Order: sequence, then structure tokens, then C-alpha cells
Amino acid sequence: MILIPSDLSKVIDAAWEKTRDVPGFLLENKARFVGLLAACTPAEGLIVEIGSFKGRSTVMLASVAAHYGLGPVVAIDPHNFNLSTTSTRPGPSTLDDFLRSLHTAGLTGQVEFHHAFSKDVGKSWTRPIRLLWIDGDHSYTGAKTDFDRFSAYVNPHGIVALHDSLNPFPGPIRVFVEDMLRSQKCGGAGFVHSIAWPSIVPRMDKNSHNAAHRWKVGPSI
Repeated sequence: MILIPSDLSKVIDAAWEKTRDVPGFLLENKARFVGLLAACTPAEGLIVEIGSFKGRSTVMLASVAAHYGLGPVVAIDPHNFNLSTTSTRPGPSTLDDFLRSLHTAGLTGQVEFHHAFSKDVGKSWTRPIRLLWIDGDHSYTGAKTDFDRFSAYVNPHGIVALHDSLNPFPGPIRVFVEDMLRSQKCGGAGFVHSIAWPSIVPRMDKNSHNAAHRWKVGPSI
């Protein structure tokens, strides 16, 4: 059951006031939706953000999480931003801008920051997740790697949200259609502008001893 906090509108407004001046590509309507997911996803676990850039979505997520006592937001980014999905050449570092955004918003202590590639963090990841926000490498290989390495730890009734799924990038939309909608791990799903999201209805793996429940993928359609 999803419970909508009575003060949600005011909390999202306040979070947006902190977010609006942070450089980035997340428009207001999408930032507000991300904040809503942070507040209302009916699952236990962490909020994990893959791809922080200069901290726009991080500030929104961390502001909402701080208000509702949801623990730190885990933010993973190598901070070598490159918009291309075909080039491996690193771009200029965005680390200083990211840290400055957190400091300005007063949220430094609300973010567990990993200055690393998500594929490397994912190799040893074991903690349960309630909301997985994927906005990193938009190539198919990159998006699928992020999904494969972290989605196993999304708890029942958690949410996976992929940015830029309706923009001209090959990764997010393919992962949404091929790896989510075509499997038994996806429950209700939809789009909010270019954000694609499914809710998670995993089946228990009887051999799992993790706090999070691994997903069993159903047959392809």
C-alpha cells in the first residue's frame, strides 16, 4: 500500500527550491517526480543514484530523504561526464561542482558518495535498495550493466527508474522494454515524460541469504 505523506507537496516544493539552481539536465517536472518516488516508494532499503553529474537529482533525492528520515542517498559517479554513447574519452571532471552543490544545499552529510564507476561499485554491492535511479552511461551496455548489477537488490515493491528513456539514447529504452517488461520481475510500470519506471514484484529465491531478494527472470516474450 502506497501512503502519500500529508506534507508531500510542501516537501517537494522545498526540495525543488534547493534543486532549481543546480546545473543539470533534469527538468522541474521530472525532478519533482523523482522526489515523489523517494518519498512514496513502499519498500525498505536505500535510495541509490547511478549518475549524479553536478548533483541536480542528488539534491532532490537527498532533500526528500532527509525530511522523511530515509537515510543517506548513495550517489555513484566517476565524474568524467561525456554525453556521447559511442566514445570512451572522458570529459572534464564534474566532481568539484557536485560537491559544491551538496554543500550549498546543506546536504553533504545526507549523501554517501562513491567517486567510481557504477560497474565497479556493483561488483561488491549487497545492500537492499528501495529506489534505484539510473541516469549514468546511456549506451545499451552501460545501462544494462547498471541494471543487472544493482536490480537484484531492489526489494519487493521497490522502484527502478531510468532517465532519458524517450530521448535519443539506445540504452535506457532497451533495458526498460527488453530486460524489465519482458520478465516476471516487473509489476506496474509507466512513463513520466522521459523517465521510465517499473515497480518490482520479485519472487523469493529460496537459496538467497541476502537481505534483498534476488529476482528470477521469466521467459522472454
